This record gives sequence, structure tokens and C-alpha cells, in this order.
Amino acid sequence: MEIAIIAHDGKKVDLVAFLLKNKAILQLEKINLIATGTTGGKAEDVGFKVRRMLSGPLGGDAQIAARVAEGKTQMVIFFKDPLSSHPHEADVNMLIRVCDVHNVPLATNEATAQLLIDAIAQQS
Repeated sequence: MEIAIIAHDGKKVDLVAFLLKNKAILQLEKINLIATGTTGGKAEDVGFKVRRMLSGPLGGDAQIAARVAEGKTQMVIFFKDPLSSHPHEADVNMLIRVCDVHNVPLATNEATAQLLIDAIAQQS
């Protein structure tokens, strides 16, 4: 299962804490993580193996959306920062739309992400 991890700048610390909290599940052999560039670097810094795409504003969100559309990515965890504006908001909306079109689970906050990870844990 390929899971994409993305976080706006104001949520990167929260995403790293989430990853560490769920390390046992996310480092299972059947899980492959992909990420936008900076988020991927933060995940690598704490020991995760991640395939890094471009930074979100440089096209990383679009790269992940393409992988969703191609059926390569089965889940997206995107810690959005609802209190800040983002210059690449169109890309973010496109990613959300592609997840909806292709019926791919998308978590935009920690509570929803935890429910998705818990579901994976129950299947293991």
C-alpha cells in the first residue's frame, strides 16, 4: 500500500509527531510512503524511508495527485493548515478532487488520519 504524506509548513511538526506515534504500523513491509519534498525530508530525519516528490508549491501536490489518478497511491494524509493562506491552493484543491474522483481515502487532520491508520492496523 502506498500512502502519501503531506503537511503545510505550520503542520509539519504535528505530522512528524503523528508518524512517530504510528511508526510500528507505518514501517510495516507492506507500506510504502511517498511525500512532497520538504515533508519527506522531515520524515527521513526521524528514520522513515520515503520516496520524495517535488516540494508542494513546485508541483509535488500535482505529482501525488497523478499517482492517485494512476492507482499507485491508495491513501493520502495531508495535514492542512486551515489558519494560513497558501499560494498553491489550486494544487491542493486539485489533489482533494482527484482523491474524491478516484475514491481514495484522504485525511486532512490528525483525527481522521488516526482512524485510517487504525483501520490498517486492524487488517494486519
